[in-house]
Amino acid sequence: MIDQQIALRGGAARLPVRPRTGRFLVLAVVFICAACGLVYELELVALASYLIGDSVTQASVVLSVMVFAMGIGSLLAKRLRSRAAVGFGLIEAALALVGGTSAVILYASFAWLGESRYTLVGFSLTIGILIGAEIPLLMTMIQRVDRQDAGGAVADLFAADYVGALVGGLAFPFLLLPMLGQLTGALFTGAVNAAAGLALVLWVFRRDLSPRSRRLLILVNALVIALLATTSVLVDDFERAARRAVYGDEVRVAVQSDVQEIVLTGAGHGSLDLYLDGRLRVSSRDEHRYHEALVHPAMKGVHRRVLILGGGDGLAAREVLRYPDVTSVAVVELDPAVTRLARTDPALSGLNGHVYDDPRLTAVSGDAFTWLRNARARYDVVISDLPDPGITASTKLYSAEFYGLVAGALEPGGRLVVHAGPPGSRPTTFWTVEASIRAGGLATLPYRVDGRLTGFAAGPDRAAAGGEEAPQDWGFVLAAGKEPGELGLDPGAPALRTLGERELSVGRRSVERLRQHGVLPSTLIHPRYWEEP
Repeated sequence: MIDQQIALRGGAARLPVRPRTGRFLVLAVVFICAACGLVYELELVALASYLIGDSVTQASVVLSVMVFAMGIGSLLAKRLRSRAAVGFGLIEAALALVGGTSAVILYASFAWLGESRYTLVGFSLTIGILIGAEIPLLMTMIQRVDRQDAGGAVADLFAADYVGALVGGLAFPFLLLPMLGQLTGALFTGAVNAAAGLALVLWVFRRDLSPRSRRLLILVNALVIALLATTSVLVDDFERAARRAVYGDEVRVAVQSDVQEIVLTGAGHGSLDLYLDGRLRVSSRDEHRYHEALVHPAMKGVHRRVLILGGGDGLAAREVLRYPDVTSVAVVELDPAVTRLARTDPALSGLNGHVYDDPRLTAVSGDAFTWLRNARARYDVVISDLPDPGITASTKLYSAEFYGLVAGALEPGGRLVVHAGPPGSRPTTFWTVEASIRAGGLATLPYRVDGRLTGFAAGPDRAAAGGEEAPQDWGFVLAAGKEPGELGLDPGAPALRTLGERELSVGRRSVERLRQHGVLPSTLIHPRYWEEP
């Protein structure tokens, strides 16, 4: 220990900068590397949530594996302390390469292999090991440039590390994502990471490097930066190829909004598919069955004023506006890009019957939960046409508290209908929705409709490609403040393509045979929607 301290003190004189300047430069690089490390972390969480679903699970996997791996990296780095500068330069090059390309490779594994969970764990482990290896080497390097006690050095390092993490955490959603996107943002972060590590070693610690080590560091980092730059140039071509692998050759519209990725494939009534964040949400092959079953049972009774939560594609509104005695329809859609596309895209607007041209319809952009909290109007019918409850971002919109807000927005005798997921393949999710509606103060009448042709509105769209059976039914829950009455159609209902009283009666009886008793409701504090096996 005494020999090491003497070596550090004696070596300080060989540095080409003053000790305080060297200390500042080391801490500045710690700041940059911490920011880059957190960006890699957030990239993995965000992309995995988009590709796999259930953001809580993906965040838990990434963070827990990464923190565990950081401990392993710290232990492994102990052997490099005698050559801290060279070791740090190589580790930063490796981290830049792995972290910078992680998003591209994760997306490629999803697009061409249909599976990205193992890739996610592998990147979390590798990035965690490399991040963990930084601290012991930086500790040695900062003591090399400025003599101070170990406690002071640790305090300085962690202060720079935490502030850098803060900046990286804020830069990811507010700068990198909107300006560069997920793939290019990760590649740019990797290039910055490599450049910062190389600059520190070549400037402050160049006298500690042998000519061979210096050439090695320059060559390795130059190759890494060149690879990242080349990939960023080709990333648009990669995205187009990956979209074709996921969605087929008929991708017509691909938009990255502030909320999600929106993809339209096909061009006609028989081939139009709408994907939101990689999940098939609308297929023209069978959407009429879903929307007829969702809307028309709720329209039995007074239905002058109708509220649609979600449904920015306009297809639920199409069915509602077939009733001539409807006076107003309000559509509350989170993503204005969806409603804009439903207005302007010829195929989608043709499918929804150009409902946005109807003066009875009003479109509102906003979160349904927040909108209901501030709503003052009351409605005869509320239609919940929201993403699947298994998607964590939508969990609060399937909570007892949310249904309590809906109950407060209903006129006396008003009705709510909720898309609750497929009871055949996800019975626990379905009955949790039903229990949550009852906990919100409403009486329920569950039913189902068979005849599904696609994986519409069900989990990741790659499920069927991965060998899992696509759902065969849709499940709904009709609810009211008092008993919702018999399941059926309004006497003034328009002619429907496939839905009839007999089918509703069969769907009512068949769903009761699947009933799960004792299911607890989902609340904001205790969400209960998890991916079912």
